[in-house]
Formats: sequence, structure tokens, C-alpha cells
Amino acid sequence: MSPVVKPYEIVERALELSRADGCVVIADEQSSANLRWAGNALTTNGVTRGRTLTVIATVDGAEGTASGVVSRSAVTAEDLEPLVRAAEAAARSAGPAEDAQPLVSGVEASPDFTDAPAETSSAVFADFAPALGEAFARARAGGRELYGFANHELTSTYLGTSTGLRLRHDQPSGTLELNAKSPDRTRSAWTGHSTRDFKDVDPTALDAELARRLGWAERRIELPAGRYETLLPPTAVADLLIYQLWSSAARDAAEGRTVFSKPGGGTRIGETLAPLPLTLRSDPHEPGLESAPFVIAHSSGDDSSVFDNGLPLSPTDWVREGRLEHLITTRHSAGLTRLPVTPPVGNLILDGGGDRSLEEMVAATERGLLLTCLWYIREVDPATLLLTGLTRDGVYLVEGGEVVGEVNNFRFNESPVDLLSRATEAGRTEKTLPREWSDWFTRAAMPPLRVPDFNMSSVSQGV
Repeated sequence: MSPVVKPYEIVERALELSRADGCVVIADEQSSANLRWAGNALTTNGVTRGRTLTVIATVDGAEGTASGVVSRSAVTAEDLEPLVRAAEAAARSAGPAEDAQPLVSGVEASPDFTDAPAETSSAVFADFAPALGEAFARARAGGRELYGFANHELTSTYLGTSTGLRLRHDQPSGTLELNAKSPDRTRSAWTGHSTRDFKDVDPTALDAELARRLGWAERRIELPAGRYETLLPPTAVADLLIYQLWSSAARDAAEGRTVFSKPGGGTRIGETLAPLPLTLRSDPHEPGLESAPFVIAHSSGDDSSVFDNGLPLSPTDWVREGRLEHLITTRHSAGLTRLPVTPPVGNLILDGGGDRSLEEMVAATERGLLLTCLWYIREVDPATLLLTGLTRDGVYLVEGGEVVGEVNNFRFNESPVDLLSRATEAGRTEKTLPREWSDWFTRAAMPPLRVPDFNMSSVSQGV
């Protein structure tokens, strides 16, 4: 047998080897490039390549269909048959899968299924790196130090099934995190950026914004815990609403376990969550935030099913003009809950706010707090989706429409669902990087929100 090296050939060969009743093969070809810097100087850079193959075998039995999933990295031609047999053995030793459904069929093949995988390289930083060098020089001249990293990943996913699906998706994901510190390290400011190709990232402009925030921090004001009118920037809004999305499985809600459960049974679909006409949505074809247009599930869980692999995805409104419209379902959980099939999509957008920028919202604030970002977010109570976490890298006091200084950090206790019901203003939606969840979720667009009584439950000693 000739060596199997191309991703689509690996998929085809694994399907040929399968002796199971059904088989799904997912080949992920991954490449990444990164830069890291500290103290206004580059420290490391690198490029990596990798391959992961996932084989999902399904075996029919008298009591139902069982599934077995095995994933391995750096797969070669010699590894294929043992991998396929391992998945089949896992399926035969498992009990019937609760989420079992017929494998998806009838989806038109991707025209580029047999093409070579897309790859990133250090060339993605061709324009960014010189501009970063300029930002280093400006920071050095201004008496501040820049720290951070830039990372770009490109994953080509090849999906093949025994029912004839041959699908392929290329997903670029880029993140920039930039932190500025005063030389004595007593003041710190952060900003982040999500990008597909680093062509829309201007490190000199970001450094200028960080310099402004370090200037604000020259005056220090101590404030006690309490409820404050608070301006949440897009990154903080993204972190809260991404967690809300992750917590919106329809089955959990129907079984009475979440904030979306209706007292007495059922779900809260149809209820008004926000007085503002806000729409929380996902769309695999959203310009600049494009994500896979079909389900890619390496495992089954509350909001995913390996049996749904290849199922086409479409634009979905989770909240429409303030009203809860959909919860996450697989084909299985949709049948249990009698709701539409609405699998998760790889991006999240909040629309329906006004045209004002965060700066304009600050100018319209008599007295309140301006946050930079949230950090270390953890769930306290799933029944209300109460979250706790910390503020970080700059909380600023606004008085008379101007930032007058930096205040201490806080621990907060808030539910994103409750925040939507209390928000009195939403600004202009813009692409943003969720700081807390950026390792898992990078494609988001959010407006800043004004909350009149954000709960800063205690003072934090964090920087």
C-alpha cells in the first residue's frame, strides 16, 4: 500500500477499513504561528504543525446503537487500522448511545475536499511585526513596558462519513493580547484583539490607548464594595454572554436544572429577558467572524452529538429583540424537548444597541465605573446562572463624563441573564476578544453595556 499522507486520503482509507455499521472520520490539520514579547522586546517566536484524527464507530444492536470514539495525533498510514479497530471495540463494549440518530446524509460535498490543507506561517505577521516594533519604541520613549503575545492558528477540518458526506472547513483564528505596565509595575493596562489574519490589527493605536489608561491610573482612589453604575466594555460583555450560551442546553432547561427552566416545567422560551431590543445571535457566515457551516463534534455532551456530524448550520437567534428565542439542541434533545434543532455555532453576536461608542457612553456618565475586563469567572449557582469573578488591569472612576482616576479591583457576583434585564443602555457593536475564554472562543462581536447597579461584592487585591 502506498503511503497515505493527504488528509482526505486518510479519511477515505479509514472509512474503507471500517467494519462498523456506521463510521465518521474527522481529520484536523493544524498549524500555528506565534510571537511573544516582554519589556518592549521580542522574546520568542515559532511555528508548529500537527494532525489529529478522530474515528467514530457506530454499532447497531438489539437495544439500540452504540458509539465509540477514539482520537490520536500524528497519525500515519500504519496507525490507521489500529485506530479504526479501537473505535469499533469501544463501540461494541459500550451500551446503547442515548443520543443515537441516523448519521447525517444528503449534504453536498465540499468542492475543495481533496485540496491540500491551508497553513499559516510567520508571514501572517509581515505587516504586524514592524508595527509592533514601532509600538515598542513609542512605549520605551513614553516610559512604559509592553508585554504580550500574538497567536495565529489555521485548522483545516476534513469530515467524511459512511453515509457519503465529504465536507471540509478552514478556520483561521488569531488573537493579540497586549499589556502595558509602568516601570515600577504598580500600574497595568490590558487590551486584546481577535482577528482572522492580523491585517486589521494596529499595535501602535493599541499602545496609545494603553498609554491613556496608564495616565488615568496615576491618580488612585479607594472605593468600598457595593453596587455601582458600571460600563462594561465589549470584552467583558462577551465573556459573560459566552458563558450564558454555554449554559443554554435545552434538555438541561427542560429538566429544571438551569436559569432557562420554567417554574413548574418546560423552558422559558418566549419570555422577555431584556427590556432593550437586544438580539443575541450566531451565524456561521457572519462577515469577519466566519465559522464552520456544519456540525463538527468530536464527542457527545449536553449540547453536542457525534451523530450530528455534518449537519448544516444556519443563522440562529438565541435572544431576539429581548425575548428568549432558542436554546441549544442536538437532533436527540430537540426530539426530547419538542424544540427546533439548533446546534451551537462558532461565533456570538449581540445586536440592537445604539450608535454610541464606549467613549461616548463615558462622556454621558455622571458617576460610575469603567471596567477593562473580567477574569477568573466561575459559576456559583446554575439555577440563576450566578457567576463570580474579578476585575483586572484597570477599573476607572468616571465623574462628570470624564475618567478621574483608577480605583481598586473588585470581586463581582452577577448573572448575565439578570444583567440583560437591568441594562439601561447598549452601545455600538464591535468585534472583540473575550479575555477569559479566548483559549476556546474568539469570534465575538458585542456592544458596551451600561448597568446601573453592578454588584461589586468585595474588594480585591489583584492588579
